[in-house]
Amino acid sequence: MADVLGTELSEEKENEIELKKRQKRPWEEFRRSGKIGITPELPETLGFFDISAVKREQQEVSADPSLTRFICTELTRGYFLEHNEAKYTERRERVYTCMRIPKELEKLMIFGFFLCADAFLYIFTLLPLRVLLALLRLLTLPCCGFSGSRLLQPAQVCDMLKGLILVLCFSMMHYVDYSMMYHLIRGQSVIKLYIIYNMLEVADRLFSSFGQDILDALYWTATEPKERKRDNIGVIPHFFMAVFYVFLHSILIMVQASTLNVAFNSHNKSLLTIMMSNNFVEIKGSVFKKFEKNNLFQMSNSDIKERFTSYVLLIIVCLRNMEQFSWNPDHLWMLFPDVFMVVMSEVAVDIIKHAFITKFNDITADVYSEYRASLAFDLVSSRQKNAYTDYSDSVARRMGFIPLPLAVLLIRVVMSCVKVQGALSYLCVFLFYLGMVTLKVLNSIVLLGKSCVYVKRANMEDKLFERPPTAPSFSAKSPSKSDPRRCAKSSGESSVDQIPVTPCSPPTSSSSSVTTQPAPRPDLFLPPPTDASPATADSCPSTSEPQSDAEPPTASPLQEEEADEASDMNHRAPNKDLLEIDRFTICGNRID
Repeated sequence: MADVLGTELSEEKENEIELKKRQKRPWEEFRRSGKIGITPELPETLGFFDISAVKREQQEVSADPSLTRFICTELTRGYFLEHNEAKYTERRERVYTCMRIPKELEKLMIFGFFLCADAFLYIFTLLPLRVLLALLRLLTLPCCGFSGSRLLQPAQVCDMLKGLILVLCFSMMHYVDYSMMYHLIRGQSVIKLYIIYNMLEVADRLFSSFGQDILDALYWTATEPKERKRDNIGVIPHFFMAVFYVFLHSILIMVQASTLNVAFNSHNKSLLTIMMSNNFVEIKGSVFKKFEKNNLFQMSNSDIKERFTSYVLLIIVCLRNMEQFSWNPDHLWMLFPDVFMVVMSEVAVDIIKHAFITKFNDITADVYSEYRASLAFDLVSSRQKNAYTDYSDSVARRMGFIPLPLAVLLIRVVMSCVKVQGALSYLCVFLFYLGMVTLKVLNSIVLLGKSCVYVKRANMEDKLFERPPTAPSFSAKSPSKSDPRRCAKSSGESSVDQIPVTPCSPPTSSSSSVTTQPAPRPDLFLPPPTDASPATADSCPSTSEPQSDAEPPTASPLQEEEADEASDMNHRAPNKDLLEIDRFTICGNRID
């Protein structure tokens, strides 16, 4: 009996000793079994998995080299990146996207630059010829006889207005002394000039945002169908407003060019350095904001416009400096380093800004191909028979680039710098004009071919034959001027369950070519009906209200509310498609 109790006590002591050993060194079992890895119960950070056991071990066995063991563990421990493969793959794709941004962005910038150049050359080359054709039509109209409801087609009316605005603003710019403005700006301090230049940039964005609306209001007021002849008087205030806007915007750009000229001619180049650093301040104002794809498209269009405008300003500065130095070519080489610095700073700022915006907002580099296709779609659609706007106006709405003020200033500077005297000088001017026409035609042909390729790659060919978008909110305010005439043809085709967003637009022809010039649509300019019945007026629905008269009497109020919400959503869908973004929503498109 005593032997049995002794053996049991010895076994219990052995078990207690073995349990203490396991608690003291739990990692020895993992070494024997080969399971030295990351376990869910034991952390990997330190080599000691049980802190209480480690403390007891340090108290009991003071001779154990714990510091050595810690250093060895720090030197030999490892980790496995494949355990978080998705995160590291995403980081690598971000790096690849940032590396692709310069190439894709410059493709878009180059394409947009030539689009702006095409619209700018149109003012100097084809617009004078179109104005002459419109004047010739007015002069030959009494001989050929009056046939039709209009003296001039709508496109010819817009061309006449543009030409008249150019002539009036150019004559008004002769009273502005460029030299006096230059010396007035040069007498200011550097910090004051820096503040003035920033104010001019903000004012230029505000003018660009509101200027195209003024011009569009003038074009539509002059060409919309009118019931009475006295309604034509409304064109006069719109015309003077447009002339006043173009003149003010031209003076604003002249002050910008004068400030840049002062920066180029300063001795220590401090003002030029400050103005170039101002471009990098733009990175701070845009990189750390949330951008969606449509907002980035607006910013890209704004950057294209700013880059083209800066290039034209550099040309003006070079012309003024060459005139002051009697067209000495050596002085042009002195200006070249400063011009190169300004151009490269613009390019570097755009690349850095777009690279970080795409990184912080998880936007791929392929989005710039979509932007390029959207710009190409504007060019291709303006060549259709059912085009509803001129291409230069389309570029102005899309990018905020209005060529009229810049063209007025460039003509004013060239006329003051270059003296034309004698028959040989006029011959040189004529040859230069022919060269500009040739450049415009070649540029248009190449752009049209590239645009067709981009539209085909983006699978946007079907949208070319869709109906043009109509103004959703403003047509409901004045239905008596345009809607009754356009809806007279479709009065018998109204449907009960159809939301009247575009019920009165004329049907587009599926055989319209993308290479033909836009032709006027005579169905929009029919003579006004003499006897308009109330049924005809009632059959044209307002674009801001549902068809309450056409609904059956059993319709519930809930269905009417849903119809109202559906029509409101159709009016307020601003960011569904890139093709719907056609102007600045906020000045400069810097959306918070």
